[in-house]
Amino acid sequence: MKRTILDEQGINRSLTRMSHEILEKYKGSENIVLLGIKRRGEYLGNRMREKIETIEGHPVDGGTIDIQNFRDDTKRSENTDGLDTSINLNDKHVVLVDDVLQTGRTIRAAIDAVMFHHRPKTISLAVLVDRGHRELPIRPDFVGKNIPTSSEEDVVVQIEEVDGENSVSIS
Repeated sequence: MKRTILDEQGINRSLTRMSHEILEKYKGSENIVLLGIKRRGEYLGNRMREKIETIEGHPVDGGTIDIQNFRDDTKRSENTDGLDTSINLNDKHVVLVDDVLQTGRTIRAAIDAVMFHHRPKTISLAVLVDRGHRELPIRPDFVGKNIPTSSEEDVVVQIEEVDGENSVSIS
């Protein structure tokens, strides 16, 4: 059984609200860098960056982060950077963007990847869905929707760029 939690409009509203919250927290977009975590987080990060650019009227730095080499359950390959950006993150407010927050292990790996070569001023987290079940002491700063779930349920985020539609559902 599949239950839709957010439709396309709901996702758009959540991303717009989180974009405004980011601007409020950092008092504008100066020194903000949005890093989307591959795979769906990178597209959500791009959408949020476009919203912030529209609100502020000027470009905002952003990029993609691949955490595969920083996970605690895989061996690192020779490419240990993980960042798909030429932006210097030192003394910047880095906002990690992901689709679903559950155990916190992906976010820990993303923080490790950022800290591998950079020393940002702050690192914050924006997630479309927080479903609970944390294994690490990590919490999001900006949340689209809190969805308490059982461990047997799956949260499925579909976005246009990857899946051909925009929705969040529980199955």
